[in-house]
Amino acid sequence: MSKLPELSIEEIDRVIEMAWEDRTPFEAIQFQFDLSEGQVIEVMRRNLKRSSFNLWRKRVNSGVSQKHRKKRNPEIDRFKCSRQRTISNNKISKR
Repeated sequence: MSKLPELSIEEIDRVIEMAWEDRTPFEAIQFQFDLSEGQVIEVMRRNLKRSSFNLWRKRVNSGVSQKHRKKRNPEIDRFKCSRQRTISNNKISKR
């Protein structure tokens, strides 16, 4: 496993948020933060309680989650929801 890059607290929070979201694939996290799936797992392991991490891993591996593009419906092959509004003239994203 490669070394984790230095991430700010805000970036770690966002990675965790994206990892918990079932429809956000690992590829989207890699595109945005340049973290491989293994690195995302390591971020989750280091920053969640053991029971929360175990619950997340079980969910990702169970088939409920669509974290892996190969398991996804091809119609859902995008990084954001089609109903998500674009934020304009806003220097700060959701947080």
